[in-house]
Amino acid sequence: MFERETRVLIVLPQDLVDRARGFAGRATVSLKLPVSLQIVLRALIEEGLKRPADQALLANVGRQAATVRRIRSEARRRPAVVIGQDHRGGRPRPRVGGRRPSRRVEK
Repeated sequence: MFERETRVLIVLPQDLVDRARGFAGRATVSLKLPVSLQIVLRALIEEGLKRPADQALLANVGRQAATVRRIRSEARRRPAVVIGQDHRGGRPRPRVGGRRPSRRVEK
């Protein structure tokens, strides 16, 4: 589609995606052309980048950066949880359902 393109995975809040889908629906009706969520997100990014000095845009970026920093900092403070162990000293979790499955010996 584009001469040079890059694929990007982006994690977005559900309410933001819902609003963008609503915008895509309104654009589809208005333009009488199919408008996808991807088209809307690409247009919003492009239009936002045309206003690098916009104070509201810069404030939004700042809030998001501070939130990411806070979340990562909190994650570093919490002890890591190892799968298969509970948080009480690393003892293995008891099996649910009682007996251990028997091992079959193939001949």
